[in-house]
Amino acid sequence: MYKRIVMVLFAAVALFLTACSNDKKENEDTSSDNKGLDTKIVTIATGGSSGPYNIIATTLADGYSKEFGVNSRTQTTGASVENLNLMAQEKVEMSFVMSDALMQALEGTDAFKEKIENVQILANLYPNYVQVITTGKTGIENIEDLKGKRVAVGDQGSGVEIATKAVLEAHGITYDDIEVDYLGYAEAADALKSGTIDVAFTTSGLPNASVMELQNSVDLKIVPIEEEAVKRLQESVAIFESLPIPAGTYGNDEDIPTAAIRNALVVRSDLSEDDVYKLTKYLFENLDKLENSHQAAKDITLEEAQKISVGELHPGAKRYYDEQ
Repeated sequence: MYKRIVMVLFAAVALFLTACSNDKKENEDTSSDNKGLDTKIVTIATGGSSGPYNIIATTLADGYSKEFGVNSRTQTTGASVENLNLMAQEKVEMSFVMSDALMQALEGTDAFKEKIENVQILANLYPNYVQVITTGKTGIENIEDLKGKRVAVGDQGSGVEIATKAVLEAHGITYDDIEVDYLGYAEAADALKSGTIDVAFTTSGLPNASVMELQNSVDLKIVPIEEEAVKRLQESVAIFESLPIPAGTYGNDEDIPTAAIRNALVVRSDLSEDDVYKLTKYLFENLDKLENSHQAAKDITLEEAQKISVGELHPGAKRYYDEQ
């Protein structure tokens, strides 16, 4: 009789422990689901390998992978235009883009044959500065001096090229007035170093790694874009603004006036509200990590992120901003 009682007690204890174990496992699974994402892949389209897009996105993708247990990685591209087309083809989930390219994509104009309708904004980011780079030996002092020169205008169809065309047109210059080379950041820097081009347009956050490296080997010179020219530029592309390249950025003694345009981090509109909420929340709770990867990220702020002049916020991002 005693043995039977002991066996019953053991069985009861075993059942209790099994139930507790199952409850614990169920709670862990629920916790994991709450922390994870509905999507299992978060590919971020960036730009050239040496540009701020790629550097910042690499840090962000690494964080997403660790935080949410998803396959998050970057895809090096020709930047804004290619990125938006990849979004339309549902080949990537997120992209860094320039606001002027985004505007064209949403309207289906210029570089885009038809409207791209599956893109919404996660955050308005830091400004991209138009950096017109040359060397002292070219004798170029202003944008008007570019006539007849060999000019790198960015990768063909890139956001850099879109901005370059707009800046040239604001000065009464077309491609017919210059010799055009389609080169990305690193290629343009090498071409300036070897003297095969006279000037290069670089549109990025500050500082640009390729320009930083270039100043160690040439007599680097940055051509100004004066405020009056930016006002003319705004007549066709209102989202441009006049901002200076601060003194000391590239060894320059004084601020250099130029045109700038905001970047945006965009997501596919079919991503769930919860996913985009979590992706947005992670970004702003880890700005220090992004700033450590590239100082351009220091200009990403919660206040500026919500100032949308092109397109609309994804509901998940809006939910995060509304909470703050």
